[in-house]
Amino acid sequence: MTDSNKFHAALAVSNIKNPISITLKIGNVQYVTWAELFKIHAHYHKILHHIVPPEKGKEKVPKTDKEKELWSTLDVVVLQWIYATISHDLLHTILEPDAMTMEAWNMLRIYSKTIRILGL
Repeated sequence: MTDSNKFHAALAVSNIKNPISITLKIGNVQYVTWAELFKIHAHYHKILHHIVPPEKGKEKVPKTDKEKELWSTLDVVVLQWIYATISHDLLHTILEPDAMTMEAWNMLRIYSKTIRILGL
């Protein structure tokens, strides 16, 4: 059985709020804590590359249709985890049609940095 035929453990996460108990809110200074908990959870499930780009030359590009489908499904799962752990106001601030997980992750990082700089 190839890796693309195996069930991915990230698909079994039924309640993301158990491992990531913080709800990130607009103006919340807990971004660093939330992001670290999120990265730990993503690393544990071997999907960190959906939010943190791998080092140059270590990218694993999906080759087969099954691998591409699994990658796409996992990207949506991680995106759902992000959306489930942020406030509705923040969700409406970053929500973009057809966004990829890394885009949403980066928007939250930039938004948080901007809020800290402005002191809001």
